[in-house]
Amino acid sequence: MARTTLDTAALAHDLRLAVMRFSRRLRNQRVDTSVTLTHLAALSTLKRHGPMSPGELATHERVQPPSMTRVVVALESRGLVTRTPHPTDGRQVVIDLTPAAEDLLTEEVRAREAWLSGQLHDLTAEERAVLREAAVIMDKLASG
Repeated sequence: MARTTLDTAALAHDLRLAVMRFSRRLRNQRVDTSVTLTHLAALSTLKRHGPMSPGELATHERVQPPSMTRVVVALESRGLVTRTPHPTDGRQVVIDLTPAAEDLLTEEVRAREAWLSGQLHDLTAEERAVLREAAVIMDKLASG
């Protein structure tokens, strides 16, 4: 039992470091470095979930509403989001992506996936098969 615990702890350590390094490398494959990762995360949430209020966006991004207000102001000033009146609550606004934001997100994904495809191309077929299985397992870990 003690050996299993040690093996699990060592795996947790190695996996954490590998994921952090990999994530850092992937994040560095940026198209527009003037847009922060926080801004990209908010834009990606809007793309995934559709238009929403700043409060809803803050909840999705796990930040305080005043912080999200600053993000929305910055994104609006760059022409990446629009604010429109909420259809049923006059005190609220709805944040949505502009075509420029859609283009930016598409280019960001394209750049990262091009880099990753190049990295994967250099691996053996067996290594790519292991990564296919690992991707499923990592998704399971992230969901739980």
